[in-house]
Amino acid sequence: MTTATREPVLRARGLVKRYGPVTAIADSDIELYPGEILAVIGDNGAGKSSLIKALSGALIPDAGEIYLEGQRVHFHNPMDARKAGIETVYQTLAVAPGLDIADNLFLGREERKPGILGSVFRMLDRKHMKSEARRHMGELGIATLQDIGQAVESLSGGQRQGVAVARSAAFGSKVVILDEPTAALGVKEGNRVLRLIREIRDRGLPVILISHNMPHVFELADRIHIQRLGRRATVITPESHTMSEAVAIMTGAAEPPPPIGVYEDAQG
Repeated sequence: MTTATREPVLRARGLVKRYGPVTAIADSDIELYPGEILAVIGDNGAGKSSLIKALSGALIPDAGEIYLEGQRVHFHNPMDARKAGIETVYQTLAVAPGLDIADNLFLGREERKPGILGSVFRMLDRKHMKSEARRHMGELGIATLQDIGQAVESLSGGQRQGVAVARSAAFGSKVVILDEPTAALGVKEGNRVLRLIREIRDRGLPVILISHNMPHVFELADRIHIQRLGRRATVITPESHTMSEAVAIMTGAAEPPPPIGVYEDAQG
């Protein structure tokens, strides 16, 4: 995929985040282009989580700029990022086990019934939410969930992850960020989630994938952002480098090459 002449959907320049004497992000850049899966990899403590939290509004950077579709944005909390069209699925999932699938998809975005029933009596339009939930799950090919009204706590780990991913795809109008989506899953359920990630990308939503699973990264990613010591070391592709070479760059055992497919203006 050629990105050198394309405008990023999401771009950050010079992000910095310090916690007292500890620098979690040190002048870090990142670019996400239309129609791509960008994997973010790095050793523990490399600043991956802090970088993603800055992009999703979960933390406010001390310095740097974030641009969404060319416009500078300032996120003060995750709700700001969600309103802007950035949906994030964290490793902890953040699903409500006691609620059903439809309620989880609309968690925090519950729809009211039209007219006085919704505006005055604040009644939820459960019928419409269930219908929309069924449609969203169907669009992603999650056919194993027959009853949209079943409690999430009754689902397997992969099915729960599917609900979280479906929620991000349903409401993420511009960017979907997935943090270790297959970390606690077996091979079969992990493969199902990988298929869901491709479905999201194929529907036109660019994806940022944070993962320690190198085979998954090299199977899915169009480009691979390597984070090291709080900043971007480089960007490679599965075609340009092997897994062993990526790990060597990630750990500092190999010199990082110039980043691949980075928009020229984003380099300053």
